[in-house]
Amino acid sequence: MTRHLALIVDDEPDICELLELTLNRMDIDTLSAGDLKTAYKLLNDNHISICLTDMRLPDGNGIELVRKIQQQSSHIPVAMISAHGNMDTAIEALKSGAFDFVSKPLELAELRNLVNSAIKLADKNQKTAKIESSAGTTTHTSKPNPAPSKKPQLLLGESEPIKQTLKLIDKLAKSQAPVYISGESGTGKELAARQIHQLSSRSDQPFIPVNCGAIPAELMESEFFGHTKGSFTGAIKDKEGLFQAAHGGTLFLDEVADLPLSMQVKLLRAIQEKAIRPVGAQKEEKIDVRIISATHKNLKQLVDQGTFRQDLFYRINVIELPMPPLRERPTDIILLARTFLTNLSTSTQQYQLSDNAIETLQNYSFPGNVRELENILERATTLCEHNIIHTSDLSLKDTQANIQTTEHPQAAFRPRQMDIDILRQVLEKTRWNRKAAAELLGISYRQLRYKLKKLGLD
Repeated sequence: MTRHLALIVDDEPDICELLELTLNRMDIDTLSAGDLKTAYKLLNDNHISICLTDMRLPDGNGIELVRKIQQQSSHIPVAMISAHGNMDTAIEALKSGAFDFVSKPLELAELRNLVNSAIKLADKNQKTAKIESSAGTTTHTSKPNPAPSKKPQLLLGESEPIKQTLKLIDKLAKSQAPVYISGESGTGKELAARQIHQLSSRSDQPFIPVNCGAIPAELMESEFFGHTKGSFTGAIKDKEGLFQAAHGGTLFLDEVADLPLSMQVKLLRAIQEKAIRPVGAQKEEKIDVRIISATHKNLKQLVDQGTFRQDLFYRINVIELPMPPLRERPTDIILLARTFLTNLSTSTQQYQLSDNAIETLQNYSFPGNVRELENILERATTLCEHNIIHTSDLSLKDTQANIQTTEHPQAAFRPRQMDIDILRQVLEKTRWNRKAAAELLGISYRQLRYKLKKLGLD
């Protein structure tokens, strides 16, 4: 197997020697340069896998090198070596396209984690390049070329706004930089975060999503950082926190704007120091976690109002990924609708949209975006007849309508919104017999399972 080759760019011989020894012990060959001019020559003359560069160099700075590699050899991950505590420099490097950063004095465990992640990404980039090259080469043999493996795509759509979003996601997956996903409710912020994770070098490690607004304030520190046995009343054993659970992978902070100010301070320190201290513990422990955050609120406005810390805003908003609302991608509406209906269909019930339903959906503004579209179609499948959904089944003019009793004895249990309370009532009535509950609700067993999973009742 071909060994990887790393380029080290630093004018301090001691740092170069330390990096060379560390990487050689990881079976990685090295080349060293003390300035940008030598670095550019080594880049042109060799097949470099990864690059580690200092910020300050005799003939320029490392960010120039980061930008150059991004322009000419974007498949090479570049990590910045910055002075301890100089987060502004690290953030500037990340915005310029650096893969990650490591602070001086170098901690070998952190350095090895960074290099391993960079090598994984370099291997992924090389594999993708080979597949694309193979797919683009015409052969005259009797055996057809194998189909290129597809990238995981959780966000569906063919419109220009979603294409631009997917393009930016591909770029973000090549970095370790914190990402802030902005956008209205229901636009698919968590799906975007998952797709960044699945395309990244961390894809074989955990993706841990957390709704910051759903954790009680008094339990927040313990939930995020864990606690030791006896650290407070009820702490009967050591407990792992969300940061430890996400170690090596990605921590997705959904609705990050809902964090109280006291927790924002602790989160800022964890991000800056790449370390956490469990409640009751005497020592900090290093963590290797990529932070992706999201909220439907205007964070900049909250900073101006004083309810969100400006320093934390700058740390999590290194790169912003705006999610387009559904009304800006109308050509995707029917594609999404048909995908949702396929998921709701069974072998005996194949749901379809009538022409008037299609026209209605295309002319609707969708204030709740993709999530609203999915909920509308779930409701419509319980109301339609003969598995054909018409405009009247979409109930767009009265989305908050209560359950109405009709001449059909089961109609009292046929929810238009299918909320969690209604489902619980019906399940309790049938003593949690799901088949009986589905029959009482007038929906298929598969549809009920789908709804239970979505509402967290499965």
